[in-house]
Amino acid sequence: MEKFKTIYDNRHQYAKEWKLRTGGKVIGYFCTYIPEEILYAANILPVRILGSHEPQSVTEPHIFAMFCPFCRDCLAQGLQGRYDYLDGIMIAQSCLHIRQAYTSWDLHIPMDYSYYLPMPNNVQSKHSYPYLRSELVEFKKSIEKWTGKPITDADLDKGIEIMNTNRRLMRQVYETRKDDNSPISGLEAMYMVVSGQMADKTEHSNWIKEALALPVRKRDTGVRLMAIGSENDDTKFIDMVEGCGATFVIDDHCTGSRYFWNEVKASPSDRLLAIAERYIDRPACPSKDWPERRRIGHILQLAKDYRAQGAILLQQKFCDPHELDIPAIRKALESSGLPTITLELDVTVPIGQFKTRVEAFLEEMLLEEELF
Repeated sequence: MEKFKTIYDNRHQYAKEWKLRTGGKVIGYFCTYIPEEILYAANILPVRILGSHEPQSVTEPHIFAMFCPFCRDCLAQGLQGRYDYLDGIMIAQSCLHIRQAYTSWDLHIPMDYSYYLPMPNNVQSKHSYPYLRSELVEFKKSIEKWTGKPITDADLDKGIEIMNTNRRLMRQVYETRKDDNSPISGLEAMYMVVSGQMADKTEHSNWIKEALALPVRKRDTGVRLMAIGSENDDTKFIDMVEGCGATFVIDDHCTGSRYFWNEVKASPSDRLLAIAERYIDRPACPSKDWPERRRIGHILQLAKDYRAQGAILLQQKFCDPHELDIPAIRKALESSGLPTITLELDVTVPIGQFKTRVEAFLEEMLLEEELF
């Protein structure tokens, strides 16, 4: 399990060493709606651009201060040269805030390649499938022009299999968390998922296989919690909560289950359409969960399947999509008998204040269980 933490902590060193080892190109991406299958088909390493959870003061000339701290932290990493090994950057349309981080990066940080993929917001429309397929055609052409190499059907099959294998293995990992004594903590699960957004998927899949082959560990799960909301890779926060006598047994965020939940369904006749269908049909983030609120049903089913006893709703400060989403989700969870608490994340998390609130939340949950 230490391997996943090492990759997370040393993500930049890993990518630089990968480039030296393979001679390949590395693309940084800002949103998990980007089609990694096509990048792997072209032997390009996709690396998710994440923040450092450290105070910064370099983004003010480039992005509004009332934009979410996550997008400002991501942009700061580029401006400070942390991602100087990238050959290119790209984004798939998601929210306005992270798109501004991408645009500012593209304007002010020299890059050999950049690409904006117009991922549809209305993914519930029947027209979203052919629309995204047509955009993937253009994206594939752009990558071929940049690399100087054609991407064949066999290459696409390879990229699809690399991604599907990793998703399948991560689903197996998450299945173990349903156990009464979950063999892995929420922190360990976070390291596994997020490291997969930085490391070569083939290598990462091999590490997961090794982890799954280990003897099943018995550990005290404590209170079974669910994490819901904005992008979250704040390991200190997860560690703090689990240190209060709880375990995150499931999550719904883009640095967790939403990233790998569904696979590309094989379609030899139209591979790009199959890839488009996967990203259209994946568990949606709030910016794409309309006009019907389908996220709520998915979240309730996860809570039931993983026997969550409570939920922590996490919102990046100023994150409009999640801020608008939380009231309906909180109402649905509490109506189903699941207590909730909402916490607002910033670049740095006030661990002491949050610990007090989390402890009170857990104590109240345990008290109610004793009463009923």
